[in-house]
Amino acid sequence: MKKYLKRAAALLAGVMVIVTAACGEKIDPDENLAINEKDDGKTVILFAPMERSQPDATNVARTAFDKTVIMAEEKLDLRVEYNTYTSENYQEKSFDDVSLDRIRNHMDDLYLLNPDVLQKTGEEGFLEDLSGLDCAGNLREVVKTANTVNGKLVGIPQEVVVYGLFVNKDMFDEYDLELPDTPDEFLECCRVFQENGIETPVGANRWWLETFVFAQAYADLYNGDNPEAEIEALNKGERKYSEYMRPGFEYLKEMMDLGYIDAKTAYTYEAIEGEGPDFMAQKTPVVMAYWGAANSETAYGKPDFNLRVIGFPSERGQMPVMSMTGMAVSSEAENKEDALDVLEVMLSDEALQVYAETNKVISPSKNVKVDCIPALRPLNDLVNEGTYVLASNAGMKVEQWGNTCLIVRKLMEGASVDECMAEFDRLQEESLK
Repeated sequence: MKKYLKRAAALLAGVMVIVTAACGEKIDPDENLAINEKDDGKTVILFAPMERSQPDATNVARTAFDKTVIMAEEKLDLRVEYNTYTSENYQEKSFDDVSLDRIRNHMDDLYLLNPDVLQKTGEEGFLEDLSGLDCAGNLREVVKTANTVNGKLVGIPQEVVVYGLFVNKDMFDEYDLELPDTPDEFLECCRVFQENGIETPVGANRWWLETFVFAQAYADLYNGDNPEAEIEALNKGERKYSEYMRPGFEYLKEMMDLGYIDAKTAYTYEAIEGEGPDFMAQKTPVVMAYWGAANSETAYGKPDFNLRVIGFPSERGQMPVMSMTGMAVSSEAENKEDALDVLEVMLSDEALQVYAETNKVISPSKNVKVDCIPALRPLNDLVNEGTYVLASNAGMKVEQWGNTCLIVRKLMEGASVDECMAEFDRLQEESLK
């Protein structure tokens, strides 16, 4: 593992729920915020995108999360109540919008947050420093680095979320194609598929195309000799984010122009719900998704073909992409000490072992190991070797995951690469003021 990554993403398999709501969809919080009634006795209030699971719930991610909540409740003799953001319709405010408002007004004790909100509210001083928790001492260095703002560890995830390319290996074998390592190799695979009647080789949605960008933008930075110096140069304005982002955006534009990605259709698709059926029906050979989707029967967990999950193409070879979310505590929480105690239990090695075994994911704790399914081994091997990039890093003054998602959306809508790069330059200039 490279030096920076040893010192340097990230939460639930349910991260898809959060990220999907975070990049701009709008919801009226008054209509969609389900607030549970408090029981008598000590209570800690959690704001999250999902309700508490019923005992017979089939959503593995929620079940794993709730198992750790129950462990905290039993050990601490208290109740964790959920204030819930649901996505029944998309009108007024996104999950991130509602999260920001609630954190700034000290409305809850615990929060499950996306990386952009975690970074922003951490910078504003609304989140408690978690570095003093015993469980923080067990974290992988990459987790601590990605969620440290102004010297404070403001969020801790329950899993390291890794994004990769989900490929139908049988379709690659049918046309004598090796799994691609570089951008050019990936384009060649798409060309062969298209020439053999597969009109759109890459199934996409409006949330996750930025993963292609991150793999190419930051492969050298995070796997090079001095990433700290490069990030410092970005933060000081000595280097431009647009310099790093341009190759990835040009690559995405080329794939769209060649018809390998149907940008107009992808823009209307929700994650997995849109492109998933064609992938599972073996009409599309490639999609992109997060690690946990390979374990979930409601996503890509039981295909009728040889599924492989590999890294995104880069000049350094296949590159996994990580994004950090995390559990956070309000600095002005009414029940702050109890909330910190809850996190101490939920993020202990004991609880994280339960979580990781239930979801079969990579744990943020360096002490917790879980075997992965065969389809995930190529991605898992790369992560264990220290080959990956961060799509969220609180040490960068320009928030990465959310901003890049929105700028990729502009490209999908017809903006030029130059216009997209100008937006990165604008964001960087604002960060320097």
